[in-house]
Amino acid sequence: MTTLIDALDGFEPETALVLGSGLGGLVDAVDVSLRIPYSDLDGFATSKVSGHSAELIAGELGGHKVAVLSGRIHYYEDGDSAAMRQPLTLLRDAGINRLILTNSAGSTDPDMPPGSIMQIKDHINFSGTNPLIGEPSDDRFVGLTSAYDKAMRKAFRRTARALDIELHRGVYMWFSGPTFETPAEIKMARRWGADAVGMSTVPEVILARFLGLDVAAFSVITNFAAGMTGNELGHSETKEWAPIGGKRLTQLLTTTLKEGFA
Repeated sequence: MTTLIDALDGFEPETALVLGSGLGGLVDAVDVSLRIPYSDLDGFATSKVSGHSAELIAGELGGHKVAVLSGRIHYYEDGDSAAMRQPLTLLRDAGINRLILTNSAGSTDPDMPPGSIMQIKDHINFSGTNPLIGEPSDDRFVGLTSAYDKAMRKAFRRTARALDIELHRGVYMWFSGPTFETPAEIKMARRWGADAVGMSTVPEVILARFLGLDVAAFSVITNFAAGMTGNELGHSETKEWAPIGGKRLTQLLTTTLKEGFA
């Protein structure tokens, strides 16, 4: 086992990306300098969810130095909503100041079908927990009025227009999982203003803001939410549809990192 800084061996990434279920194909667009299995790194636990690998890839995406986390731990795996705290802290300590999160999600919007990309503009924490529970300092009282960095969101929208990529914007609602939501829960989510639902991302956003990182996040829509089509949901939809939307998301991320966020 080694520390992240030692494993990076002088490589200094500026931005970290966390890849959601089925989105590992983004790694193919990275000019890879290093591939480091989580099992070799202190503080990095391995997800047991299919569709997630377990390695950190360091390299360049759009000429921009990145650290890509191919796989994340979820709250539903062991009941720890702060499971990503140590990896994000180690990335911050390695010089990262910007975090881009991705996930696969269910759509509550009939006009946002599978294969769509949604830029998250805000979230609803419906999990019943928070990753900062137990933090002893007053730093735990993190303001989330601007949880998702406005400059980054604006840059991604500018790129989407230039590339003619339809980029939806909406509110993401975090359910604890691992079961999918019920039709009644989706009716509630829609009334509360959620455009997409999923089982990740929100705890990482909270932790990132606690650590002082700027955050942007995207959902790749892999299914309509429960009760909208009459079909039962399953993880196979995620693995089928995530790579499709993931190709457009990769293009969006690569071009925006190349152009910058000014």
